[in-house]
Amino acid sequence: MTSTNEMSPYSRKILIRMLIALILSAILLLLNYDLLSTIYLSNQLTHVGIIINGGIFALFIAGMVKMALGLAYYAKEEQALRTFVECLDDGNNDPAADIASDSVIARRYTTMQRLFNHNTPINHSAMAASLLARESTRGGTPRFINNILILGGVFGTIVSLSIALVGASDMLQNAISSSGMGMVIHGMSTALATTITAILCYMLHGYFFNAFGDVQTNFLGSIEEVTSIRLMPMFQIEQKTIDYRIADLLKAMAEMIRRIDDGQGGVLSITERLEVLLDRLENEHSDVKSDLGDIRKLLRDGFRLPGEEIS
Repeated sequence: MTSTNEMSPYSRKILIRMLIALILSAILLLLNYDLLSTIYLSNQLTHVGIIINGGIFALFIAGMVKMALGLAYYAKEEQALRTFVECLDDGNNDPAADIASDSVIARRYTTMQRLFNHNTPINHSAMAASLLARESTRGGTPRFINNILILGGVFGTIVSLSIALVGASDMLQNAISSSGMGMVIHGMSTALATTITAILCYMLHGYFFNAFGDVQTNFLGSIEEVTSIRLMPMFQIEQKTIDYRIADLLKAMAEMIRRIDDGQGGVLSITERLEVLLDRLENEHSDVKSDLGDIRKLLRDGFRLPGEEIS
């Protein structure tokens, strides 16, 4: 049986882990600012490296923000699910009264209640597939960013190598060309910088993207578990359920009949005892009547009172 003790706030843990990772990354960037400034900012003949690296970093930040918002959403949904299960454990008539009406578990409960009131069969598989399709859209943007981050590094490498080739061509055309050599070095360094940026962003983003998928899977699994174990028995009546209820009813009736039989035996015993007691009272009444007659006779004879002679 699903209980609140079995539902840990998984999304909150991942959200805290993400916050710690971003803070540590910011600290490392600040500590190595001089080195990073030399690689990314100094002696840049063109703005290609800054644009490509900035684009990769912007995609990374956008994906992390989107996942953070998704984790916050699932943290709220997990709290609503725990509150709902607590209300079920407490036996509340309306377990969805204390949670937001637009939460996933509240919508699931309302849907099942509406289908039950309209005498419509409840298809758990259809509801699960619909929920999965709806929730999968929340990971669309992080999934897209996760797929193109590494491609951004490849794109930056290709562009940078193209710049290096332009510089090499200039060197070949001019035997002595400092600009051509500078362009070659700039292209190679830009290729290295974009590759490093893409790989680091992809690793960090990919880790939390997988964690986001685990959070989503864990939440949907909890929803379907509560539905199948706690809600389906409340709203769906199947032939097996009817058979089980009839069997329980027959057991209760058999127990009631046994108690009635025991009660009838007790009533018969009490009746027999009452009959014996009545017979005893009748005998005692006769004896008392006879004794009173004797006392009456003695009083008349002793005091010579007028009255009927007693033979």
